[in-house]
Amino acid sequence: MRSGFGLALLGIGAWWAYRTLSRPRDPYRGKTVLVTGGSRGLGLVLARQLVEQRAQVAICARDPQELHEAFADLRERGGRVVALECDVTDQGQVRQLIQAVEERLGPIDVLLNNAGMIGVGPLETMRIADFEEAMRTHFWANLYTTLAVLPSMRSRRTGQIINITSIGAKIAVPHMLPYVASKFAHYGLSSGLRAELKDQGIRVTTVCPGLMRTGSHLHAEFKGQHDKEYAWFALGDSIPGFSTSAECAARQILDGAARGEAEIVITLPAKLAVMFHGIFPGLTADVLSLVDRWMMPEPGGVGNQSIPGHMSRGSLPEFVTTLTDQAAEENNELTIPGKPRTPSLAKV
Repeated sequence: MRSGFGLALLGIGAWWAYRTLSRPRDPYRGKTVLVTGGSRGLGLVLARQLVEQRAQVAICARDPQELHEAFADLRERGGRVVALECDVTDQGQVRQLIQAVEERLGPIDVLLNNAGMIGVGPLETMRIADFEEAMRTHFWANLYTTLAVLPSMRSRRTGQIINITSIGAKIAVPHMLPYVASKFAHYGLSSGLRAELKDQGIRVTTVCPGLMRTGSHLHAEFKGQHDKEYAWFALGDSIPGFSTSAECAARQILDGAARGEAEIVITLPAKLAVMFHGIFPGLTADVLSLVDRWMMPEPGGVGNQSIPGHMSRGSLPEFVTTLTDQAAEENNELTIPGKPRTPSLAKV
């Protein structure tokens, strides 16, 4: 028994040493990195850490006010930063975005596909348009950005693409069907790209985060009994141990990508869930069916109307979402209706 325990500790120590020593020193220093959806949440946290590592960072997003605030945040931390307004679901705008980044910062060394949207509600409340929007955001947008940077990366025979998918790309979570379907598509694209681009000197890393405290609950869109849908979503993001901070997730993403890892699953609960699903897929589906039947809100409420999270709190006490609310404030996720908008710093 003792020898087995000792071997286990030795194995854990060896694993920790490998992860620590295999990380290149200052892997992003001097590199040009484009972060889509970089104006708030995880994207902004990733951009902050890249700036701290002395990378040249370009961020893009659709909202000019968020971009203005994110740009000011990043510039205060030093380094060279560019903020560009762009709708990455528009292929023409994406081409202009890549051209603008290359003109200002040089060839893109790292593309970090992070832009996303979240829709929550039972299938009965979802329309075809919801699936189309999710696919545009999570599949087509990431394909557009990837195809736009590949010619330069291929010619230089070097480059890296980091795709932020989700635990929802591995396990179909109830009441998020458009989201998980589009994330499954992005996961497949990312995995296939790694296989085809490796011999061309281009590394692709697929990231599957579990629950994170980014503040995204305020921007997610909720349908049906939107206050009850918001409650389970926000509570899951707020539980310590069950969720992780955006800062911790960003460090794992950047470190794992620097080591050239093929796939990164973030949070222990997510890793255990993926492992369980891999061994018992049928049982996992049955468990999720019971969750949907006994724990998820019934259809009703506002039906297929979408209500943003900041308008869906209802009677949920603020103290139970303290951690994720703090993350929203720290990561530029606060939504203030009627807030005056400033002109974008640069418009693609």
